Amino acid sequence: MFTRWSLALVVCGMAVHGFSQTTQAPKATPVPGPEHEVTTSVGEQPADQRTSGSVSGTVVDPSGAVVAGAQVRLSRADPPGTNQSPKQEVLSGGDGGFSFADIAPGAFQLTVTATGFATRTFSGTLYPGEIERLPPMALEVAAAITEVQVGLSRAEVAEVAEQQLKIEEKQRVLGIIPNFYVSYVPHAAPLTAKQKFKLAMRTVVDPFTFLVVGGTAGVEQAQNHFFEYGQGAEGYAKRFGANYADTVTGTFIGGAILPSLLKQDPRYFYKGTGSTQSRFLYAIGMSVICKGDNGHWQPNYSGILGSLAAGGISNLYYPAIDRDSAALTFDNTAIGIGSSAISNLLQEFVIRKLTPKLKRDASQP
Repeated sequence: MFTRWSLALVVCGMAVHGFSQTTQAPKATPVPGPEHEVTTSVGEQPADQRTSGSVSGTVVDPSGAVVAGAQVRLSRADPPGTNQSPKQEVLSGGDGGFSFADIAPGAFQLTVTATGFATRTFSGTLYPGEIERLPPMALEVAAAITEVQVGLSRAEVAEVAEQQLKIEEKQRVLGIIPNFYVSYVPHAAPLTAKQKFKLAMRTVVDPFTFLVVGGTAGVEQAQNHFFEYGQGAEGYAKRFGANYADTVTGTFIGGAILPSLLKQDPRYFYKGTGSTQSRFLYAIGMSVICKGDNGHWQPNYSGILGSLAAGGISNLYYPAIDRDSAALTFDNTAIGIGSSAISNLLQEFVIRKLTPKLKRDASQP
């Protein structure tokens, strides 16, 4: 009986010992399976992706308005072995925005170019996984017309002028009074005939123009000026119409029709540099001289003849008793030249400081 139990114990021990070896063997020598290999491969890819980042921003003009279609180029020395995106050049969208994705970390440089604007560059450093949102990149308006004429076609020069005109149309003294006929770019691109008419139309339909005309008509009615118009709503309407007609004819004849025919620029070109005396004489002189579309200074035939023509046309709608004689028309033209000189002095020394939009463009003198 001892032998039988001993044998049984030995067999049981062998069985237990064999079962223990069988269950522990896979832990001692693990066999890599497909699951383990896939986990390793998938786990490494996001780690590489997390090192890349993105760069985005917005392109604007000196006034803060967005610039669509600007060419933005990103350049950098890519780290060895980096799978960099091949697209390193984009155009700004309708909202002025641009974006570069999957950019490897490190130093980079952006170069922004757009027709009518000076090239702008920006340098920065992108850190692993960073989403870099740049502040608005303000472009400066191309300064020299000689450079524009050499480098661009006539159509492209017109596009430069259009970009500059858009900035001028946003100029308002104290944010209210239109200041459209002033260029703060000394050598601005010449306006086309279409752009001169556009600027004149933009002026005569501006709400502030109607406000001034309405106020003038009210003062005239209160003083019973042009008494033949009478009083009441009808009298006010006639005075308003006469004043608005003066504004329209003066603006279009002196600011669009004659400048287009004579190829002259109707704008005042801000000097902003030199001694006070030189700037004073420059502002006074601009009342009788102007810049031609060819960039040369010449007598301001457009402004002088425009005043004479507007005075003559006014005789068609003012009361007979108040119509100007020829002598009075010339006198009023002289007064107009004097008023222009005073206005130019204000432009040169005062108004620029009161035009909020211009404060964004630190490149101007």
